[in-house]
Amino acid sequence: MTHLQAKKLQVFRPARQLLLQLKPASTKTSAFLFATGLSLSILIPAYAAGTADKTISINQKPELISQGGKTVEITLVSYAVTKAAYQKIIPKFVAKWKREKGQDVVIRESYGGSGSQTRAVIDGLEADVVALALALDTKKIEKAGLIQPGWEKEASNNSIVTHSVVALETREGNPKKIQSWSDLTKPGVKVITANPKTSGGARWNFLALWGGITKNGGSEAQALNYVTQVFRNVPVLPKDARESSDVFYKKGQGDVLLNYENEIILAAQQGKTSPSYVVPQVNISIDGPVAVVDKNVDKHGTRQVSEGFVNFLFTPEAQREFAKVGFRPVNSTVIKEVQNKFPKISKLYNVQSLGGWDTVQKKFFDDGAIFDKIQSGQR
Repeated sequence: MTHLQAKKLQVFRPARQLLLQLKPASTKTSAFLFATGLSLSILIPAYAAGTADKTISINQKPELISQGGKTVEITLVSYAVTKAAYQKIIPKFVAKWKREKGQDVVIRESYGGSGSQTRAVIDGLEADVVALALALDTKKIEKAGLIQPGWEKEASNNSIVTHSVVALETREGNPKKIQSWSDLTKPGVKVITANPKTSGGARWNFLALWGGITKNGGSEAQALNYVTQVFRNVPVLPKDARESSDVFYKKGQGDVLLNYENEIILAAQQGKTSPSYVVPQVNISIDGPVAVVDKNVDKHGTRQVSEGFVNFLFTPEAQREFAKVGFRPVNSTVIKEVQNKFPKISKLYNVQSLGGWDTVQKKFFDDGAIFDKIQSGQR
């Protein structure tokens, strides 16, 4: 019996309740893993190129596919907005691996909020590969002992597989005439963003606001004053980016939503929104990292295929799929191919220019740090 055959469903604490969608590539069958303290009967389909669909009941002894021989199974854990890209990328990788290695690959997928996915992996979701919204989350998994230090150098481009920027999404026709960061402090302009204490996307938004001043010739004192004024115009602080989008679209609150550029592009493609947005010319590079989870791949015997999958994500074939759903590619060939698709940024900076994630977290988002002081000053 393999490790996966013997592995029982781990029950997370009620505080860790998550809805994890686990979906093998190239099949229309979906499966959902709802981590809860109750006993559940859950079906998970397994599929590999060249094999028939199989369905496994977790509350039985599952007949999972062997890691040896001609079939190997890995799990990808990522944040929600990447799903559209990976649904196209995974079948391409599976076909390529089969063609070149003669081995069938099953890739199980789990999508959710980046912070929730991070906690799930630390708590026992046995990801082989993680592709999260910010390196800070990957670092948390590293600190938990699951990823070896130095993972940033294990893949191309310092393991950053996608880029995006912060966009200002307005009501159709932009009735409040919002064109730049400075417009967010105007009286009567309601700004929607999530809480950076709980949302990775909101951390990017906060750093974009801060850098809109400090990376454009302003001082930190001026940045503090500006960001404080912006948050006076924030009527609610949803816990994550998905909730903030619901507040803006479903509840009709706010005049402008701070959002990932790629989220706006994808939503428009899916017919969910009528896009009306501005990309400020001083902006932060939202860098999405990818990493192999060393402890798990060594446990599963899946290092070769997991590293192969990570490397494939940087190829033109995969990068084109990221670009199609709104991510700015990192592959130089694809960058040239799609350069007219994305607005040019005159001043683009990254987290490293702000001191790196450890410094940023301590300075802005830890308890008692700048964000807490901004919030306490408004009460």
